[in-house]
Amino acid sequence: MAATRPAKAIVLAAVICNGLEFFDFVAYAFFAQTIGKVFFPGAASDLALLLSVGVFGVGFVARPLGSIVIGRYADRAGRRPALLLSAILMTLGTVALMLTPGYATIGLAAPLLITLCRLVQGFALGGETGPATAFLLEGAPPHQRATYVALQMGSQGIATALAGALGMGLSLSLSAGQMEDWGWRVPFAISTLLIPIALYLRFQMPETLASQAGAASAPTAHAVRLPWCSQHVVLGILVIAGGTVSTYIGSYMTTYGATVLHLPPADALQAAITTGLTMLVGALLGGHLADRYGRWPLMFWPRLLTALVCLPMFSWLIAHPHAMALQLISATLAFLTALTAGAVLTTICELFPAAQRASALALIYSVGVSLFGGSAQFVVTWLIARTGDPMAPAWCIAATSVAALIATVHLPETGGSQLTTSANSTR
Repeated sequence: MAATRPAKAIVLAAVICNGLEFFDFVAYAFFAQTIGKVFFPGAASDLALLLSVGVFGVGFVARPLGSIVIGRYADRAGRRPALLLSAILMTLGTVALMLTPGYATIGLAAPLLITLCRLVQGFALGGETGPATAFLLEGAPPHQRATYVALQMGSQGIATALAGALGMGLSLSLSAGQMEDWGWRVPFAISTLLIPIALYLRFQMPETLASQAGAASAPTAHAVRLPWCSQHVVLGILVIAGGTVSTYIGSYMTTYGATVLHLPPADALQAAITTGLTMLVGALLGGHLADRYGRWPLMFWPRLLTALVCLPMFSWLIAHPHAMALQLISATLAFLTALTAGAVLTTICELFPAAQRASALALIYSVGVSLFGGSAQFVVTWLIARTGDPMAPAWCIAATSVAALIATVHLPETGGSQLTTSANSTR
């Protein structure tokens, strides 16, 4: 049976909800410096920042667990209920984070509570990627799979730009004291107001698992056990690592500009806006090219270019620390990473049958992001504080890009292939 094509408006709804969840998660990174002062006021400035980005990284600890639980739920019960569960959990984590009092009010309970909130957010986002990508892939025309899947990264680009614009507006209009008192909570409050719309849109989504599994009605397919240590799982994690380190160091560039280059906060946050917009353009272009020329070229060449240019770019930025240089480097990293996103996620999905697809991508993506992306900001902050070398971000990007290139060489080209429904059909 051919897959039922969801209306484009419903596909857009799925993408919007994904972007909103990513906004909730990444907004924390843009306010890490302020949050460090609110929840770790007794620590030295460097230590407070380190603890703050450490709590940001804690959100990644729960992502593999969320990917396993919600991913397998998506392969058993369907994409729609899994995406609803993810959205509800992200809502709970975001609202609780917004309402948590600072250290001055409730003492040690404050950092413990925001750590718990980040764990809930991480669990939700870990289970979001697999079902959302499987939904877009299964609902797309065969010749536009990468284009549809790339919309997910495009939505994350919009979320990044909006979070950066909001942060810049707050930085320009509020004093440092106001930012610490309540300003950092504004992005989470705005997100909370949009949550009813997101949940409504999720309720309207059709189900794509039934047609892929050959069922006649509601999804009843049994999830097939995923070979966790298979070659494709390991290679997929390494490929994801290259992109996620670039992405989260790109998010860190706001903090890097303010704390290492000593740029004004508003100038540093301009880099986030540029990053988000170039992510959107790169994702849409990359998805289109991956459908036209194949997945492999879009996975390999932009990652190779990233490995080659990151060191000279950061050297130039350190020698000329101004806002335009920061924006140019942030935009370049974001664009090259986004170019590969549609091809990478589509390839991983196309390697697995319907009964494994959501859980396989969720696991591969969340483990890669948790091990590498989740630790990237903490590692970079620690390396800079420990060694005094501002080139630490470039070395991390270069190393993980090389590892991703090696893994890419061993992955097959999946463009033009049929989506499989049987576990025995896995390539």
